[in-house]
Amino acid sequence: MNYEQTLSYLYSKLPMFTRVGASAFRKDLHNTLSMCEKLGNPQHKFKSIHVAGTNGKGSTSHMLAAIFQQAGYKTGLYTSPHLKDFRERIRINGVMISEDFVTAFVAQQRHTIEKLSPSFFEVTVALAFACFAEEEVDIAIIEVGLGGRLDSTNVITPVLSVITNISLDHTQMLGNTLGEIAGEKAGIIKPGIPVIIGERHQETESVFQNKARETQSEIFFADQELEIQKASMDEGFWDINLADQRGLLFEHLKLDLTGNYQLKNVITVIRAVQEMRKLGYTLEDKAIFQALSHVKQLTGLQGRWQLLDTNPIIICDTGHNEAGIREVLQNIRNTRYEHLHMVIGMVRDKDISTVLSLLPAEAAYYFCQPDLERALPSEELARQAGHKGLYGQHYTSASEALSAAKNAASESDLIFIGGSTFVVAEVL
Repeated sequence: MNYEQTLSYLYSKLPMFTRVGASAFRKDLHNTLSMCEKLGNPQHKFKSIHVAGTNGKGSTSHMLAAIFQQAGYKTGLYTSPHLKDFRERIRINGVMISEDFVTAFVAQQRHTIEKLSPSFFEVTVALAFACFAEEEVDIAIIEVGLGGRLDSTNVITPVLSVITNISLDHTQMLGNTLGEIAGEKAGIIKPGIPVIIGERHQETESVFQNKARETQSEIFFADQELEIQKASMDEGFWDINLADQRGLLFEHLKLDLTGNYQLKNVITVIRAVQEMRKLGYTLEDKAIFQALSHVKQLTGLQGRWQLLDTNPIIICDTGHNEAGIREVLQNIRNTRYEHLHMVIGMVRDKDISTVLSLLPAEAAYYFCQPDLERALPSEELARQAGHKGLYGQHYTSASEALSAAKNAASESDLIFIGGSTFVVAEVL
């Protein structure tokens, strides 16, 4: 098979969470372990940092990868889902895996795939680990797909675990309370391996403390040790002063990821860097400054409060759960515009009612549906939104909805695109 045929085989043959939802989520690590064993256990052949969390784990992973890359380490980065190209999921020093590696891997492992019937994600994880082992990366930043304890990535033994935050998402699989969800995320904490928790929370703190005690792992809450003393926007960058209890650590630290939530993520990143320095990694301040001001360029990160156009301002963001939408709305409030236009689409298995109840009634809405089985039909989304006092037209695609918004908006308006990662992916 050529590359396109290989992708078609993977998409059509294997259950894929992004397409079908919970039915693609496996309740154990058997398939991943079996595939890795057939490959000679590549997950044990490189050093790694494991990153979990409800929101922010993708941005945090990209920032960490940028820093290690800028510091001269050959750096692997595994993230999901992809927005435009499958190969975005697996990068080395910011460069996507080659099409030839994908096709060769699937051809070589096709018998195992047919025998085990793994999920799309299980195959992708094995592919990433095989690539990082073969390329002999110095460090790999591995983002959890969903949860932690039963996530396919949880076959690695990292040198550091990072959990960004906990909020309600994927409750049908991870639990209905913050404590239950924290328990699943805490599953990435390994015996004797230090863990950084991005945000301390009353409902989850004891869960992490108990797990760390059980595994005899040092645990650090980043937001209790570091703080941002000053942050302002300067020509498309955050300009940040960051301190610990003893005083200023970084002055005028520039960050090219401009969402307000990135201020939380950068605290987690810097605390992780401090811990990696203790483990012997050479991560000089100069590399940190250079990396954080060029995260998008170094790693290819997209979809995080991303400016697509001006006059009118068009911005997209992949935030899609309650906590993510609250952060998006804070960013919108901090943006100057005359009228707000919202291009919104969602998938069926999200907490649609809660998200809709947060959205501003004064905006004009353009409801759409991403092109996947899990999508909530745009007509149904418009109906549910109407019950919350949100009104607008519904469209069959994200591109059609965006075109309508562009036609209606004036140059001084703001068009926001989001509600689902897949809406953003289609627009990009």
